[in-house]
Amino acid sequence: MTYQQTIDYLYSQLPLFSKAGKSAIKEGLQNIEALCTALGNPQNKFKSIHIAGTNGKGSCSHCLAAILQESGYKTGLYTSPHIKDFAERIRINGKKIDHHFVVDFVEQTYPLVEKIKPSFFEITVAMAFAWFADQKIDIAIVETGLGGRLDSTNILSPILSIITNISFDHMNILGDNLEQIAFEKAGIIKPNTPVVIGAYTPETKNVFAQKIKESNAAVTWAQDDYRVSGLTKTGNLLECDVTDLHTSILEHYVLDLAGRYQSENIKTILAAEKILRSMGYNINDASEKYALNHVKPLTGLLGRWDIIQESPTIIVDVGHNEAGIQQIISQLEKEYQNQQWHFILGFVKDKEIDAMLDLLPKKASYYFTQAQLPRALGYTALQKMANEKKLMGLGYTNVNEALAAALENAGEADTIIICGSFFIIAELDGYGET
Repeated sequence: MTYQQTIDYLYSQLPLFSKAGKSAIKEGLQNIEALCTALGNPQNKFKSIHIAGTNGKGSCSHCLAAILQESGYKTGLYTSPHIKDFAERIRINGKKIDHHFVVDFVEQTYPLVEKIKPSFFEITVAMAFAWFADQKIDIAIVETGLGGRLDSTNILSPILSIITNISFDHMNILGDNLEQIAFEKAGIIKPNTPVVIGAYTPETKNVFAQKIKESNAAVTWAQDDYRVSGLTKTGNLLECDVTDLHTSILEHYVLDLAGRYQSENIKTILAAEKILRSMGYNINDASEKYALNHVKPLTGLLGRWDIIQESPTIIVDVGHNEAGIQQIISQLEKEYQNQQWHFILGFVKDKEIDAMLDLLPKKASYYFTQAQLPRALGYTALQKMANEKKLMGLGYTNVNEALAAALENAGEADTIIICGSFFIIAELDGYGET
Protein backbone atom coordinates (compact mmCIF):
# COMPACT_ATOMS: atom_id res chain seq x y z
CA MET A 1 0.00 0.00 0.00
CA THR A 2 1.00 3.61 -0.45
CA TYR A 3 0.98 5.99 2.51
CA GLN A 4 -2.35 7.50 1.44
CA GLN A 5 -3.90 4.05 0.95
CA THR A 6 -2.70 3.11 4.42
CA ILE A 7 -4.24 6.20 5.99
CA ASP A 8 -7.47 5.61 4.08
CA TYR A 9 -7.54 2.05 5.45
CA LEU A 10 -7.11 3.30 9.02
CA TYR A 11 -9.88 5.86 8.57
CA SER A 12 -12.32 3.54 6.83
CA GLN A 13 -11.80 0.26 8.69
CA LEU A 14 -11.23 1.31 12.29
CA PRO A 15 -13.66 3.03 14.67
CA LEU A 16 -12.71 6.71 14.63
CA PHE A 17 -13.79 8.99 17.49
CA SER A 18 -13.54 12.16 15.41
CA LYS A 19 -16.15 10.71 13.05
CA ALA A 20 -18.36 8.52 15.20
CA GLY A 21 -17.94 9.92 18.70
CA LYS A 22 -18.49 7.75 21.78
CA SER A 23 -19.32 4.59 19.81
CA ALA A 24 -15.73 4.50 18.52
CA ILE A 25 -14.25 4.15 22.01
CA LYS A 26 -13.12 0.69 23.09
CA GLU A 27 -13.58 0.27 26.82
CA GLY A 28 -10.55 -0.96 28.76
CA LEU A 29 -6.90 -1.43 27.88
CA GLN A 30 -7.11 -4.96 26.48
CA ASN A 31 -6.63 -3.98 22.84
CA ILE A 32 -3.64 -1.71 23.39
CA GLU A 33 -2.08 -4.34 25.65
CA ALA A 34 -2.56 -7.00 22.96
CA LEU A 35 -1.08 -4.74 20.29
CA CYS A 36 1.92 -3.75 22.37
CA THR A 37 2.55 -7.32 23.54
CA ALA A 38 2.70 -8.42 19.89
CA LEU A 39 5.20 -5.61 19.24
CA GLY A 40 7.45 -6.56 22.16
CA ASN A 41 6.08 -3.90 24.53
CA PRO A 42 7.78 -0.86 22.97
CA GLN A 43 6.28 1.42 25.63
CA ASN A 44 8.77 -0.02 28.12
CA LYS A 45 11.80 0.87 25.98
CA PHE A 46 11.85 4.64 26.48
CA LYS A 47 11.22 7.13 29.27
CA SER A 48 8.03 9.15 29.11
CA ILE A 49 6.06 12.06 30.51
CA HIS A 50 2.30 11.49 30.50
CA ILE A 51 -0.05 14.49 30.22
CA ALA A 52 -3.82 14.66 30.76
CA GLY A 53 -6.23 17.53 31.27
CA THR A 54 -9.28 19.21 29.77
CA ASN A 55 -7.48 22.16 28.18
CA GLY A 56 -3.83 23.05 27.81
CA LYS A 57 -2.40 19.56 27.48
CA GLY A 58 -1.49 20.10 23.84
CA SER A 59 0.29 23.39 24.56
CA CYS A 60 2.09 21.95 27.58
CA SER A 61 3.11 18.85 25.64
CA HIS A 62 4.58 20.88 22.78
CA CYS A 63 6.34 23.32 25.10
CA LEU A 64 7.99 20.57 27.12
CA ALA A 65 8.99 18.76 23.94
CA ALA A 66 10.55 21.98 22.62
CA ILE A 67 12.50 22.49 25.85
CA LEU A 68 13.82 18.92 25.94
CA GLN A 69 14.80 18.74 22.28
CA GLU A 70 16.47 22.16 22.45
CA SER A 71 18.39 20.82 25.47
CA GLY A 72 19.84 18.04 23.34
CA TYR A 73 17.46 15.17 24.08
CA LYS A 74 15.99 13.06 21.30
CA THR A 75 12.37 13.76 22.13
CA GLY A 76 9.25 11.97 20.98
CA LEU A 77 5.89 13.73 20.98
CA TYR A 78 2.50 12.05 20.69
CA THR A 79 -0.60 14.26 20.50
CA SER A 80 -4.08 14.16 18.99
CA PRO A 81 -6.04 14.97 16.99
CA HIS A 82 -3.99 16.08 14.01
CA ILE A 83 -5.02 19.11 12.00
CA LYS A 84 -3.72 18.55 8.46
CA ASP A 85 -1.72 15.32 8.27
CA PHE A 86 -2.03 12.11 10.28
CA ALA A 87 1.75 12.12 10.77
CA GLU A 88 1.46 15.30 12.93
CA ARG A 89 0.42 13.02 15.79
CA ILE A 90 3.80 11.32 16.07
CA ARG A 91 6.99 13.38 16.00
CA ILE A 92 10.62 13.12 17.04
CA ASN A 93 12.41 16.45 17.53
CA GLY A 94 9.58 18.07 15.62
CA LYS A 95 9.88 15.81 12.58
CA LYS A 96 6.77 13.85 11.65
CA ILE A 97 6.84 10.04 11.63
CA ASP A 98 8.31 8.50 8.50
CA HIS A 99 5.59 7.55 6.02
CA HIS A 100 7.34 4.27 5.19
CA PHE A 101 7.19 3.28 8.86
CA VAL A 102 3.44 3.96 8.92
CA VAL A 103 2.89 1.71 5.90
CA ASP A 104 5.14 -1.08 7.23
CA PHE A 105 3.57 -0.91 10.68
CA VAL A 106 0.02 -1.26 9.36
CA GLU A 107 1.01 -4.15 7.12
CA GLN A 108 2.83 -5.87 10.01
CA THR A 109 -0.08 -5.54 12.43
CA TYR A 110 -2.84 -6.19 9.87
CA PRO A 111 -3.63 -9.80 10.99
CA LEU A 112 -3.95 -8.77 14.63
CA VAL A 113 -5.90 -5.62 13.76
CA GLU A 114 -8.38 -7.65 11.72
CA LYS A 115 -8.76 -10.03 14.66
CA ILE A 116 -9.23 -7.62 17.58
CA LYS A 117 -10.63 -4.60 15.69
CA PRO A 118 -8.95 -1.89 17.75
CA SER A 119 -10.01 1.72 17.50
CA PHE A 120 -8.16 4.19 15.30
CA PHE A 121 -6.73 5.78 18.45
CA GLU A 122 -5.48 2.46 19.82
CA ILE A 123 -3.57 1.60 16.66
CA THR A 124 -2.01 5.07 16.47
CA VAL A 125 -0.85 4.87 20.10
CA ALA A 126 0.78 1.50 19.43
CA MET A 127 2.36 2.93 16.26
CA ALA A 128 3.78 5.89 18.19
CA PHE A 129 5.30 3.66 20.86
CA ALA A 130 6.80 1.37 18.21
CA TRP A 131 8.31 4.34 16.34
CA PHE A 132 9.78 5.84 19.51
CA ALA A 133 11.33 2.51 20.50
CA ASP A 134 12.64 1.90 16.97
CA GLN A 135 14.30 5.31 16.89
CA LYS A 136 15.80 4.89 20.40
CA ILE A 137 14.56 8.21 21.70
CA ASP A 138 15.67 9.62 25.05
CA ILE A 139 12.20 10.59 26.23
CA ALA A 140 8.63 10.95 24.95
CA ILE A 141 5.92 13.46 25.81
CA VAL A 142 2.63 11.58 25.49
CA GLU A 143 -0.74 13.31 25.59
CA THR A 144 -3.86 11.35 26.51
CA GLY A 145 -6.74 11.29 24.05
CA LEU A 146 -9.50 11.96 26.55
CA GLY A 147 -9.87 10.98 30.16
CA GLY A 148 -6.87 9.11 31.48
CA ARG A 149 -7.76 6.05 33.51
CA LEU A 150 -8.91 3.99 30.51
CA ASP A 151 -7.06 5.94 27.83
CA SER A 152 -4.90 3.77 25.58
CA THR A 153 -1.81 5.79 26.49
CA ASN A 154 -2.22 4.71 30.12
CA ILE A 155 -0.17 1.55 29.68
CA LEU A 156 2.88 3.80 30.10
CA SER A 157 5.01 3.80 33.24
CA PRO A 158 6.11 7.44 33.05
CA ILE A 159 8.79 9.24 35.03
CA LEU A 160 6.36 12.14 35.49
CA SER A 161 2.60 12.59 35.23
CA ILE A 162 0.96 15.95 34.53
CA ILE A 163 -2.70 17.00 34.77
CA THR A 164 -3.15 20.50 33.39
CA ASN A 165 -6.67 21.36 34.61
CA ILE A 166 -10.23 20.08 34.79
CA SER A 167 -13.29 21.66 33.19
CA PHE A 168 -16.40 20.46 31.40
CA ASP A 169 -15.78 18.46 28.21
CA HIS A 170 -16.68 14.99 26.91
CA MET A 171 -19.27 14.79 29.69
CA ASN A 172 -21.15 11.99 27.92
CA ILE A 173 -18.04 9.85 28.43
CA LEU A 174 -16.19 11.18 31.48
CA GLY A 175 -19.05 12.21 33.75
CA ASP A 176 -21.32 15.20 34.29
CA ASN A 177 -19.52 16.84 37.20
CA LEU A 178 -15.97 18.00 37.85
CA GLU A 179 -15.28 15.33 40.46
CA GLN A 180 -16.08 12.52 38.02
CA ILE A 181 -14.00 14.10 35.28
CA ALA A 182 -11.10 14.61 37.71
CA PHE A 183 -11.33 10.94 38.77
CA GLU A 184 -10.87 9.82 35.16
CA LYS A 185 -7.95 12.20 34.56
CA ALA A 186 -6.34 11.19 37.86
CA GLY A 187 -6.08 7.66 36.52
CA ILE A 188 -2.70 8.56 35.00
CA ILE A 189 -1.18 9.11 38.47
CA LYS A 190 1.16 6.18 39.08
CA PRO A 191 2.63 4.67 42.26
CA ASN A 192 5.75 6.43 43.54
CA THR A 193 5.82 8.69 40.45
CA PRO A 194 5.86 12.50 40.77
CA VAL A 195 2.84 14.38 39.47
CA VAL A 196 2.22 18.01 38.57
CA ILE A 197 -1.30 19.36 38.95
CA GLY A 198 -1.52 22.54 36.91
CA ALA A 199 -4.76 24.02 38.21
CA TYR A 200 -7.40 22.78 40.60
CA THR A 201 -10.70 23.73 42.19
CA PRO A 202 -11.93 22.70 45.64
CA GLU A 203 -13.91 19.86 44.03
CA THR A 204 -11.04 18.50 41.97
CA LYS A 205 -8.27 18.97 44.53
CA ASN A 206 -9.87 16.46 46.89
CA VAL A 207 -10.09 13.88 44.11
CA PHE A 208 -6.47 14.41 43.14
CA ALA A 209 -5.28 14.38 46.76
CA GLN A 210 -6.94 11.01 47.41
CA LYS A 211 -5.35 9.40 44.35
CA ILE A 212 -1.97 10.96 45.15
CA LYS A 213 -2.13 9.58 48.70
CA GLU A 214 -3.06 6.10 47.45
CA SER A 215 -0.18 6.21 44.96
CA ASN A 216 2.43 7.61 47.36
CA ALA A 217 3.17 10.17 44.63
CA ALA A 218 5.08 13.40 45.24
CA VAL A 219 2.88 16.26 44.08
CA THR A 220 3.53 19.79 42.83
CA TRP A 221 0.49 22.10 42.77
CA ALA A 222 1.72 24.46 40.04
CA GLN A 223 -0.85 27.21 40.64
CA ASP A 224 0.44 27.53 44.21
CA ASP A 225 4.13 27.57 43.26
CA TYR A 226 4.25 30.24 40.56
CA ARG A 227 2.82 33.72 39.99
CA VAL A 228 2.53 35.30 36.55
CA SER A 229 2.64 39.09 36.15
CA GLY A 230 3.38 41.73 33.52
CA LEU A 231 1.39 39.97 30.82
CA THR A 232 1.69 41.76 27.45
CA LYS A 233 1.14 40.69 23.85
CA THR A 234 2.61 41.88 20.58
CA GLY A 235 1.36 40.18 17.44
CA ASN A 236 1.99 36.45 17.78
CA LEU A 237 4.19 36.83 20.88
CA LEU A 238 3.18 36.76 24.55
CA GLU A 239 5.47 38.21 27.21
CA CYS A 240 5.21 37.63 30.93
CA ASP A 241 7.15 37.55 34.19
CA VAL A 242 6.99 34.40 36.30
CA THR A 243 7.94 34.33 39.96
CA ASP A 244 8.88 31.07 41.68
CA LEU A 245 7.13 31.57 45.01
CA HIS A 246 9.51 29.18 46.81
CA THR A 247 12.68 31.01 45.77
CA SER A 248 11.25 34.47 44.92
CA ILE A 249 13.23 34.33 41.66
CA LEU A 250 11.53 36.20 38.80
CA GLU A 251 12.17 35.29 35.16
CA HIS A 252 10.97 36.99 31.98
CA TYR A 253 9.60 34.85 29.14
CA VAL A 254 8.63 35.54 25.55
CA LEU A 255 6.39 32.82 24.08
CA ASP A 256 5.47 32.40 20.44
CA LEU A 257 2.07 31.13 21.63
CA ALA A 258 0.01 34.29 21.93
CA GLY A 259 -3.07 33.04 23.78
CA ARG A 260 -3.33 34.71 27.18
CA TYR A 261 -4.34 31.32 28.57
CA GLN A 262 -0.68 30.30 28.13
CA SER A 263 -0.02 32.31 31.31
CA GLU A 264 -1.63 29.41 33.19
CA ASN A 265 0.07 26.70 31.15
CA ILE A 266 3.53 28.16 31.78
CA LYS A 267 3.15 27.46 35.51
CA THR A 268 2.62 23.79 34.72
CA ILE A 269 5.50 23.73 32.25
CA LEU A 270 7.96 25.31 34.68
CA ALA A 271 6.86 23.00 37.51
CA ALA A 272 7.48 19.99 35.28
CA GLU A 273 10.82 21.37 34.13
CA LYS A 274 11.96 21.82 37.74
CA ILE A 275 11.22 18.16 38.45
CA LEU A 276 13.10 17.07 35.31
CA ARG A 277 16.12 19.11 36.40
CA SER A 278 16.00 17.43 39.81
CA MET A 279 16.09 14.07 38.01
CA GLY A 280 19.31 15.06 36.26
CA TYR A 281 18.05 16.43 32.96
CA ASN A 282 20.43 19.13 31.76
CA ILE A 283 18.15 22.04 30.88
CA ASN A 284 19.82 25.44 30.95
CA ASP A 285 18.03 28.77 31.01
CA ALA A 286 19.12 29.77 27.52
CA SER A 287 17.76 26.55 25.97
CA GLU A 288 14.53 26.86 27.93
CA LYS A 289 13.88 30.45 26.85
CA TYR A 290 14.80 29.84 23.24
CA ALA A 291 12.49 26.82 23.15
CA LEU A 292 9.50 28.69 24.58
CA ASN A 293 10.09 31.47 22.04
CA HIS A 294 10.17 28.94 19.16
CA VAL A 295 7.58 26.29 20.07
CA LYS A 296 5.82 26.46 16.70
CA PRO A 297 8.87 25.90 14.45
CA LEU A 298 10.41 23.37 16.85
CA THR A 299 7.30 21.21 17.25
CA GLY A 300 4.80 22.16 14.54
CA LEU A 301 2.08 23.27 16.96
CA LEU A 302 -0.98 24.81 15.27
CA GLY A 303 -4.25 26.41 16.28
CA ARG A 304 -3.45 28.20 19.53
CA TRP A 305 -4.46 31.84 19.10
CA ASP A 306 -2.73 31.84 15.75
CA ILE A 307 -2.95 35.21 14.00
CA ILE A 308 -2.76 34.32 10.31
CA GLN A 309 -3.60 37.73 8.80
CA GLU A 310 -3.80 41.40 9.70
CA SER A 311 -6.27 44.00 8.34
CA PRO A 312 -8.65 42.41 9.07
CA THR A 313 -7.15 40.30 11.83
CA ILE A 314 -7.85 36.57 11.40
CA ILE A 315 -7.36 34.40 14.49
CA VAL A 316 -7.42 30.61 14.46
CA ASP A 317 -7.97 28.84 17.79
CA VAL A 318 -8.95 25.25 18.55
CA GLY A 319 -11.07 26.24 21.58
CA HIS A 320 -13.94 23.75 21.53
CA ASN A 321 -15.48 23.58 25.01
CA GLU A 322 -16.88 26.02 27.58
CA ALA A 323 -13.52 26.90 29.09
CA GLY A 324 -11.89 27.26 25.68
CA ILE A 325 -14.62 29.57 24.36
CA GLN A 326 -14.52 31.63 27.54
CA GLN A 327 -10.75 32.10 27.16
CA ILE A 328 -11.23 33.28 23.57
CA ILE A 329 -13.86 35.84 24.58
CA SER A 330 -11.76 37.04 27.52
CA GLN A 331 -8.80 37.73 25.24
CA LEU A 332 -10.97 39.49 22.67
CA GLU A 333 -12.40 41.73 25.39
CA LYS A 334 -8.90 42.66 26.59
CA GLU A 335 -7.22 43.20 23.23
CA TYR A 336 -9.88 43.79 20.59
CA GLN A 337 -12.67 45.48 22.52
CA ASN A 338 -13.07 48.35 20.05
CA GLN A 339 -13.36 46.16 16.97
CA GLN A 340 -16.27 44.40 15.31
CA TRP A 341 -15.98 40.62 15.86
CA HIS A 342 -16.87 38.02 13.23
CA PHE A 343 -17.13 34.47 14.61
CA ILE A 344 -16.82 31.53 12.24
CA LEU A 345 -18.23 28.66 14.31
CA GLY A 346 -18.51 24.91 13.88
CA PHE A 347 -19.02 22.27 16.56
CA VAL A 348 -19.35 18.51 16.86
CA LYS A 349 -22.63 17.08 18.09
CA ASP A 350 -21.50 15.69 21.43
CA LYS A 351 -20.35 18.99 22.96
CA GLU A 352 -22.26 21.19 25.39
CA ILE A 353 -23.24 23.50 22.54
CA ASP A 354 -25.97 25.40 24.39
CA ALA A 355 -23.52 26.29 27.16
CA MET A 356 -20.94 27.54 24.66
CA LEU A 357 -23.49 29.59 22.72
CA ASP A 358 -24.61 31.21 25.98
CA LEU A 359 -21.07 32.58 26.40
CA LEU A 360 -20.91 34.28 23.01
CA PRO A 361 -21.64 38.02 22.59
CA LYS A 362 -24.84 39.03 20.82
CA LYS A 363 -23.18 42.10 19.27
CA ALA A 364 -20.87 40.00 17.06
CA SER A 365 -21.50 38.76 13.51
CA TYR A 366 -21.76 34.99 13.02
CA TYR A 367 -20.97 32.56 10.21
CA PHE A 368 -22.16 29.04 11.02
CA THR A 369 -20.44 26.12 9.35
CA GLN A 370 -19.54 22.46 9.82
CA ALA A 371 -16.69 20.04 9.28
CA GLN A 372 -17.16 17.37 6.64
CA LEU A 373 -17.58 14.39 8.96
CA PRO A 374 -20.60 12.57 10.44
CA ARG A 375 -19.92 13.72 14.00
CA ALA A 376 -20.18 17.38 13.01
CA LEU A 377 -23.29 19.33 13.91
CA GLY A 378 -24.94 20.50 10.70
CA TYR A 379 -24.63 24.21 10.05
CA THR A 380 -28.40 24.66 9.68
CA ALA A 381 -29.00 23.12 13.11
CA LEU A 382 -26.25 25.29 14.62
CA GLN A 383 -27.67 28.39 12.98
CA LYS A 384 -31.12 27.63 14.40
CA MET A 385 -29.76 27.04 17.92
CA ALA A 386 -27.72 30.24 17.79
CA ASN A 387 -30.50 32.39 16.31
CA GLU A 388 -32.75 31.33 19.18
CA LYS A 389 -30.14 32.83 21.51
CA LYS A 390 -30.07 36.07 19.46
CA LEU A 391 -26.73 35.21 17.85
CA MET A 392 -27.43 36.22 14.28
CA GLY A 393 -25.76 35.09 11.10
CA LEU A 394 -25.98 32.85 8.06
CA GLY A 395 -24.94 29.27 7.44
CA TYR A 396 -22.20 28.00 5.11
CA THR A 397 -21.45 24.49 3.93
CA ASN A 398 -17.75 24.67 4.83
CA VAL A 399 -15.26 26.84 6.66
CA ASN A 400 -13.72 28.31 3.50
CA GLU A 401 -17.08 29.61 2.27
CA ALA A 402 -17.69 31.07 5.73
CA LEU A 403 -14.29 32.78 5.73
CA ALA A 404 -14.89 34.24 2.27
CA ALA A 405 -18.18 35.72 3.50
CA ALA A 406 -16.56 37.10 6.65
CA LEU A 407 -13.77 38.72 4.62
CA GLU A 408 -16.34 40.31 2.35
CA ASN A 409 -18.22 41.78 5.31
CA ALA A 410 -15.33 42.70 7.59
CA GLY A 411 -13.62 46.08 7.61
CA GLU A 412 -9.84 46.36 7.81
CA ALA A 413 -10.02 47.10 11.54
CA ASP A 414 -12.30 44.12 12.30
CA THR A 415 -11.40 40.75 13.81
CA ILE A 416 -12.40 37.33 12.44
CA ILE A 417 -12.21 34.37 14.84
CA ILE A 418 -12.34 30.78 13.57
CA CYS A 419 -13.02 28.38 16.45
CA GLY A 420 -15.22 25.64 17.89
CA SER A 421 -13.56 22.50 16.57
CA PHE A 422 -10.21 21.09 15.50
CA PHE A 423 -12.01 19.76 12.46
CA ILE A 424 -13.19 23.00 10.87
CA ILE A 425 -9.65 24.36 11.30
CA ALA A 426 -8.32 21.24 9.59
CA GLU A 427 -10.39 22.12 6.51
CA LEU A 428 -9.15 25.71 6.30
CA ASP A 429 -7.42 26.04 2.92
CA GLY A 430 -3.69 26.70 3.16
CA TYR A 431 -3.53 26.73 6.94
CA GLY A 432 -0.61 24.86 8.47
CA GLU A 433 0.62 23.54 5.15
CA THR A 434 4.36 23.54 4.49
